[in-house]
Amino acid sequence: MSKTNHTHLLLPGESGWEIWTVVPNGEATLHSSHPVVQPSEIGKPPQGDLIFLFPVKSFTALPLHVPTGDASLFDDLAATHAERLGFRTDPFAGQLTDIFPLVTGSDESVFLSVILRSPQAADLPPVSPKAFDITPRTLPINDNALALWRELGQWVFAIYQDGKLLYCQATSVTAPSPDAGLIREVRIAIAQLSMQGIRTEPSRAIVWSSDPDMETSHLSHSLSLQVELSPRPTPILPEPLSKLLPADVRAARRNARKRQNTILAIAALTVIYLGTVGYLGFELWKTQSTTSKLLAQISAVAPEGEAYTLHIAKWDELEHGIDLNHNTVDILNRIARSIPANSGLRLTTADISATQINLRGEAAQLQSVNQFSLNLGNNNDLAAFEWQTPAPRQTSRSWEFVFSGASNP
Repeated sequence: MSKTNHTHLLLPGESGWEIWTVVPNGEATLHSSHPVVQPSEIGKPPQGDLIFLFPVKSFTALPLHVPTGDASLFDDLAATHAERLGFRTDPFAGQLTDIFPLVTGSDESVFLSVILRSPQAADLPPVSPKAFDITPRTLPINDNALALWRELGQWVFAIYQDGKLLYCQATSVTAPSPDAGLIREVRIAIAQLSMQGIRTEPSRAIVWSSDPDMETSHLSHSLSLQVELSPRPTPILPEPLSKLLPADVRAARRNARKRQNTILAIAALTVIYLGTVGYLGFELWKTQSTTSKLLAQISAVAPEGEAYTLHIAKWDELEHGIDLNHNTVDILNRIARSIPANSGLRLTTADISATQINLRGEAAQLQSVNQFSLNLGNNNDLAAFEWQTPAPRQTSRSWEFVFSGASNP
C-alpha cells in the first residue's frame, strides 16, 4: 500500500514559524511550532511537498485599478506602476512578482500586484520548497473584512474584498494590542486605495490573536467597525498557487533536474552498454560455433583439397602445351595474317615460345616492312605481346628487319 504524499505549509506565526500538514479533502493540522526568527534555523521538515509562505514584511502589495479587461496587459501595467513608484526587481533574482486578479470586467479591472524582496539564504527554509506563496492568501475570509494579526512579533493587516486579498501591509508596531500607530497605518492605506479609485468598505474588523483578553475597543471606536477577536484560523492551501520563485530555489531546481537527467542518461547508457555487450557476446558465441563447424568441415575435406591442388598444379605445367594462346603453330599463323598481302615480305627466321617471339625477315619495299610492323601492333590475336619494331636495315637487294615481342605480365 503506497503512502499518502502530504503537503506541508511553512508560514510565520505570532513569534516564530509553524508547519501545518494539509491532507487531501481534509482540514490542515498543526504539525510543529518553531520559536525561531529565520526559517533557515528550522530543522528538516517532514516528508512531503513543502509550500513556503512569505511573511507580509518580505513583499510589497500594490493594488491597481485599470481601465481594461484584457488580462494579458496586467503584467505590463503592474510593472509600469511599480517602476513609477520606484520598485525595480532584479531580473537575475528569479520570479519575484505575481498578479492576483480581484475584479475583471469588460472595461475595467482590479488586481493585486505583489513584489517580493529578493530573499537571502537565511530567509528561506533549509530544504527547497515545491512552491511559494504569501501568508495572507492562506487565511480564509469570505466577505469584505479588515484582518489584523501579529506576525513574527510585528502587527500586520490585510484588506479582503469578497473573500479575496486586496491589500496587505506589515508595520513596525510591536505593542501587545492594536494601538494608535497601527490604526493610523490602516487609515492611510484605506485612503490611498480610495485615491486610486479602489473602494474599500470593510464590513467588520477581525483581530487574530492567541490572547483572548486583548483590548480591541480603541480599534473598534477609531474605525467605527465591529471588531471580532479570535485565534488565527486554520490556514488553507491557496488556489491557484503563486508563480513566485526566488533565484536560489530556481537554480537548485535546475541543478536537480540536471542531476536527474544525468542519472537517467547514465542509466540509459548502462542499459545500452549491457545490451550491446550481451548482443556482441551472443554474436561472438554464434561466430565461434560457426567457425568450429567450418573448421571441422575443412578438416574433413582436407585430403580432397590437397589432391585438387596437385591436379591444378599439373594442369598449370601443361598450360603452354594445350592452351591455343600459347600454341607455336597458332601464334605463327596469327603473325602470318599480319603480313601485308602481295607485299613480297617473307620471314627468314621465327623463334616462337609462349612468352617471347623473335622475327627476322626481309621485303623489297620499306613500306611493306612498316605496314607489317603496324599490323603486328593492331592484331587483337597478338594483343598478349608487346612488340619492339626497330627501323629496318637496307641492303643491296632488300630491306631487312628484326622484330621481337614479349608477353605482357
